[in-house]
Amino acid sequence: MAMKYQVICLLAFCCFTSAIQLFVIRPVIAQVTAKQTEEKTTEEPMIDESTQAPISLPAEVIDQSPVLQRWLESVPDVSSDIRHDPSFKTRIQAGYSFFPSSNSTSGFVVGVDDVFLGNMPLTLSADYQQNFRGDRTAYGADLHYYLLPLGSYFNVSPILGYRHAESGNDYQIDGANIGIRARFVPSRTGAADITLDQSWVVGDRQGLSITQINFGYAVTSNLRLSTDLEWQSTADEGDSRVGINLEWALD
Repeated sequence: MAMKYQVICLLAFCCFTSAIQLFVIRPVIAQVTAKQTEEKTTEEPMIDESTQAPISLPAEVIDQSPVLQRWLESVPDVSSDIRHDPSFKTRIQAGYSFFPSSNSTSGFVVGVDDVFLGNMPLTLSADYQQNFRGDRTAYGADLHYYLLPLGSYFNVSPILGYRHAESGNDYQIDGANIGIRARFVPSRTGAADITLDQSWVVGDRQGLSITQINFGYAVTSNLRLSTDLEWQSTADEGDSRVGINLEWALD
């Protein structure tokens, strides 16, 4: 009987303790915590980073740094800049050419590739090539409009321009040059690239197909070496050319 009363008393004590904790102690703790939080917020207000004063730098440091000037005006979209900053540069080239199909004669080629026209993805290229004997000549100029962001590792563009080509007594063609260019740039710094051009010259009496592959690789930040492989063919005749060029990349 005594054990029964002890158990009842113990249960009653536990219920009383739980009630005290639920209705008295917890509300008091909650009030104290809320008060401490309010005091901390009052003493340490949150700082709005957008209202902070700009970094104080000497005027001469800012004047000598275009990057700082740009960042102080507004924070640039770096990701967008990377995508649209060209992965290739304008290049001036001159080199030696070998014409296997023209009695293995030698010659030269000079040109300029991808001169940017304004802020558009539109470039101009032009070249002149000739063997030293003078019976194999080609020259022309083309426009390229790149369809993908200029910072891409791969890009394509239509070709539209003018081309003159002649090979001894075999053919002489003048006309519009229409085609497509594909370019692969494994290094955005211009260290290397591969360009494939396929175009067709629409002449008065006959057409000419031109296929050209260019492998370019950098020696320094501006000086490059490139190798040209070119094939020209009409319905009846075909010619080929191999070139080794020095290129100077413009900043």
